[in-house]
Amino acid sequence: MTRRVFTGGLVLDGTGAPAAAADVAVQDGRVVDVGPGLDGDEAVDCTGATVLPGLFDCHVHVLMSGVDTLHQLQTPYSQVYFEAVRNLRRTLALGITSVRDAAGADLGVAEAVRSGLVRGPRMQISLAMISQTGGHADDWHVCGAETPLLPVTPGRPSGICDGPDEVRRTVRALVRAGADVLKVATSGGVLSPRDDPRHAHFRPAELAVLVEEATAAGLAVMAHAQGADGIKNAVRAGIRSIEHGIFLDDEAIALMLEHGTWLVPTLSAPRAVLAAVAAGAALPRAVVDKAIAVQAQHDESVSRAHEAGVRIAMGTDSGVGPHGENLGELQLMADRGMSVEEVWHATTLSAARLLRVDGELGSLEPGKRADVVVLEGDAADLSGLAGRVREVWVDGEQVALGGRVADPAA
Repeated sequence: MTRRVFTGGLVLDGTGAPAAAADVAVQDGRVVDVGPGLDGDEAVDCTGATVLPGLFDCHVHVLMSGVDTLHQLQTPYSQVYFEAVRNLRRTLALGITSVRDAAGADLGVAEAVRSGLVRGPRMQISLAMISQTGGHADDWHVCGAETPLLPVTPGRPSGICDGPDEVRRTVRALVRAGADVLKVATSGGVLSPRDDPRHAHFRPAELAVLVEEATAAGLAVMAHAQGADGIKNAVRAGIRSIEHGIFLDDEAIALMLEHGTWLVPTLSAPRAVLAAVAAGAALPRAVVDKAIAVQAQHDESVSRAHEAGVRIAMGTDSGVGPHGENLGELQLMADRGMSVEEVWHATTLSAARLLRVDGELGSLEPGKRADVVVLEGDAADLSGLAGRVREVWVDGEQVALGGRVADPAA
């Protein structure tokens, strides 16, 4: 098999070490060596660039392309699947070769990527968000209408449930439908107008059953958790990651450290809501008010969690905001006090560990799959990242060049 060497640049291998001059040798879809002066059959000139492992976004919604209630009501049902193809390509073009879809994508979308029918990052899917009646995924409105962002389909069961027995049944239905991970709302949220992000949703007995069933199926659980009580309930139940974490308090942070719980900050999310409103999106006034109210608190909570040593993995909530702008999250994390090395680690190996794929992905180390990103310039500069992704390789195959994703072979 051809031995290909990425040569002439700096290597930021994803382990947390600083970038250093080195080459990366790839053969048969795997990294086979990292170090200076490597030789091979073919060379990829990385002069003036940094070579990175494939990047991760641990919180996306590929079937969503923005938040605008009126636009949503006027969009034909099947159109979102065609938009998902575009969203997947935009994500892959950034060098994000792995994502965790936090509700929306079903098994058909994931299999289309896995089979090579469409180009996109590797996917872990959660299908639907598990939510109590009146919770973050309950799309009932006071007029009596229901306008779900993600309607129930044969491949995407309803996540609305109440009580341990219904939670158990819902988890089993999602597992049957192909979920790779389970997502639950343990608090209210910003985009749901009739709940409060500070209020805890689901009782401990319900969460215990959820984690029990997930564990039996070999799956992890991620929690949309914004209020402190909802965060603490999730952590005590054994949920693997807290998404958003807006109202973290000292006790919640201490519990996350004790349990080894990850935080996926999604600092982009409230900013994306406000940007959408500024661009004319039609959203309920309650949603806009909440987005304005939480941003400063969100930033402060993430800073405090980082200072305390909570494990962090990169996630954006893209779909709430535009796909293709995911890498802007890295500068937001740096603004919260994370070093450049910590930011890249959160976007590579830490994220791979969260998703339980670190044996195969997340760093440029011999034996791992050859997901490789060639980034123009120094990775210590987090500005304009999207426009600096020169090449993207997945399993040793080039899939994007200069921001353009190659079509899959017929």
